[in-house]
Amino acid sequence: MGEKRSTEAVLEATRDLDRRSTAEILAAVHAEDAKAVSAVSEVLPQLEKAVDILACTLGGGGRWFNVGAGTSGRMGALDSAELPPTFGIEPSRVQAVVAGGARALSRAVEGAEDDVYAGPCELRRRGLGVGDAVVAISASGHTPFVLSCLEEAYTAGARTIAITCDPASPLAEAAEIAIVTNTGAEVIAGSTRMKAGLAQKMVLHLLSTTVMVRLGYVRGNLMTHLMPSSEKLRERAIRILESTTDLNSEQATRLLDEYGGSVAAALASLERRSAG
Repeated sequence: MGEKRSTEAVLEATRDLDRRSTAEILAAVHAEDAKAVSAVSEVLPQLEKAVDILACTLGGGGRWFNVGAGTSGRMGALDSAELPPTFGIEPSRVQAVVAGGARALSRAVEGAEDDVYAGPCELRRRGLGVGDAVVAISASGHTPFVLSCLEEAYTAGARTIAITCDPASPLAEAAEIAIVTNTGAEVIAGSTRMKAGLAQKMVLHLLSTTVMVRLGYVRGNLMTHLMPSSEKLRERAIRILESTTDLNSEQATRLLDEYGGSVAAALASLERRSAG
C-alpha cells in the first residue's frame, strides 16, 4: 500500500453520485467547488510572501517559470501565456515548463509526469539560474516531474514556490514558500482537475495579477501596458487613452498609432509634454 494522499481520498458524501439526477450532480459539484474559495482564503499570507519573491525576481531582471504536469501544468502554461497580451511583459520573462512538452497542452502524454529527467534538462536548456524563480505546481505534491524541477531550482540557486493541495506532501515541505490549498477529497475520487484545479487556477491568477500591479503594469485598474493584438484589444486601448486623458476617440487613435499601439508609451509622451 502506498502512502495516504489527501487528493486521493474518497468523498463519502458522493458515493452514490452515479445514481443521482442531473440537478443533484450539478449541485454536488458546485457545493464542493465553493470549498476551493475558502481554501484559497486561508493561504493569503503565503501568497503575499510569494508575490514579494516574484516581484523582486522580475523587477531584478530575472524570470519566472511555472512547472507542472497534467492539469497543473496546463494551468501554469495558461497563466504564463496570458500575461504578455494583458500586461505587455515580454514572453521570455514568464515561462512554462510542462511535462510532455507542447503536446501535453491539448492531450495527455503517457508517463510524462513520472519523468524525472525531462524537467531539469529543459530548465538547464533555458539557462535557469540565480535571480530566477520556479513555481512548482502539483495538486498531490508528489509528482516526480515537478519534484525534480524543484531540485534543479535549488541546484541552480533559483527561488522556489510550491502550489499544492496536500500539506503533508514532499513538495509542500521542500519549497521555500508553500501555498497549500487543502481542498480535500474530490466529488469524483482523485480527479484533481476539479476543485483542486480550481484552487490552483485562483492561486495562479492571484499571484500573477498582484505581481503585475506591483511592478507598475497597471494604472488604477486599467491595462495600460496591454498589447493590442486584436480589434477588441485595440478598441480597449483607445478607450483607456480616452478615459485617462482629455483626448477624444480620433485623437486617441492617432496617438496610439504614432506609438505603435503602445498605450504606456502614448501616455508617457503626454506626460512629458505636460511636464515640458
